[in-house]
Amino acid sequence: MLREAVGSDIAGELAHALASEAPSVSVRINEAKGAALPAGVAAVPWERQGFYLCERPLFACDPAWHQGMYYVQDASSMAVGTLAAMLAKRCFNENDTLAYLDACAAPGGKTIGAIDALGSRAFVVANEADKRRAAVLAENLAKRGAANTAVLCGPAQRLGSLTEVFDIIAADAPCSGEGMMRKEAEAVAQWTPGLVDSCAQLQKDIVVNLWPALKPGGIFIYSTCTFNRHEDEDVVRFMADEFDAEILDIDASAFPGALKSECGLRFLPGRIQGEGLFLAALRKNGEKSEKNSRRLPALPKADPGMSDFARKVIDSPDSYIVSGSSLIPRSHAETAGRLTAVKGIVCIGLPLGETKGRDIAPSHELAMSTALRPDAFPSVELSYHAAMSYLHGEAIQDMPDGTPKGFITPTWQGHPLGFAKNIGRRANNLYPDALRLRMQPSQLPDTPPTVI
Repeated sequence: MLREAVGSDIAGELAHALASEAPSVSVRINEAKGAALPAGVAAVPWERQGFYLCERPLFACDPAWHQGMYYVQDASSMAVGTLAAMLAKRCFNENDTLAYLDACAAPGGKTIGAIDALGSRAFVVANEADKRRAAVLAENLAKRGAANTAVLCGPAQRLGSLTEVFDIIAADAPCSGEGMMRKEAEAVAQWTPGLVDSCAQLQKDIVVNLWPALKPGGIFIYSTCTFNRHEDEDVVRFMADEFDAEILDIDASAFPGALKSECGLRFLPGRIQGEGLFLAALRKNGEKSEKNSRRLPALPKADPGMSDFARKVIDSPDSYIVSGSSLIPRSHAETAGRLTAVKGIVCIGLPLGETKGRDIAPSHELAMSTALRPDAFPSVELSYHAAMSYLHGEAIQDMPDGTPKGFITPTWQGHPLGFAKNIGRRANNLYPDALRLRMQPSQLPDTPPTVI
């Protein structure tokens, strides 16, 4: 199957790379939180926010990783966001607001890439079928800190009921995983020709059911982490024939080392510094359906007191509306409203907090958000070991004199780690149980890993 897809010479080169070269380690910085590329790093050629590490550190020992200052992502996968930005520039007006769906999104790297690539003009919806993976997806998007997002949990196929909602749909389709074989032993153990066939059928089922959710003139980005043409080119050709869609040419020069195929790009270990990826894009033809002009679902009204709370703690509060207890960008309220028609909503927008008596207890997502006003809560800067103790779930002892009682933001290097509640000489830890560091303090290094 490998020779059939890429030819004998390239197949031999790829087989050698898979057998003899170690996987690379790469991260993408979060510019929205002020992170910058360190001096002298090896940059990912197609992603200005991405760079390679010489070795893989223990990321859990770095508070900056917990803060969402950077995200660990394979360099090949970063190409999806870059392509989304290229196609948005080519196919849409500069000032258009966009609705973007990442239909098979966990753990969230490609979704974060779309958020970074498209900025505030896009409302980015991330869907994952598996509940546990959807929880990880929500955690990773919370670290990124953007309010212009939603997380859904359920089969991607059901989202076709959102008729002509999305300008761009990306589907990193479930696949046989050949491109991950040097990283994951399970990918080798589970591979069979039958798996390839069943994956190809599932991929076709997903794209057929998702296609109605794409607006006419919209873009469908299809990707897999496998090499065979049955799951790659054949599925793209199927889409072109089934939907009378246009296969878009991708400028390979923007992705140095990628191999251009008949209808997409292949990222092959040995030719690029990253894992296997197939990437293609199609454009939907036709006219807008009249069904899309029917009355839109309404967003829930704001919980009592939540709008006042948002005005106090959010930067540029007039740019948002409050629905229930969540903050939603005003420019994307229509897209957010349409999402209420589907099952499996994890969150729409930024969860602000929970009303408890006369108080509103702020959410961890708010602490991570770039929409939070820097002076919204008193902050207490922690040392490295105090920061890691906080992430472990410990109370903050010996609060500095003059720290107001109530909710505070413990920080490390000036950026929030979460929330705590100061009750005097001690602040109770409000870091979510599910996120707490399992590593014992005795296992920590003296200094954090140097990543950014």
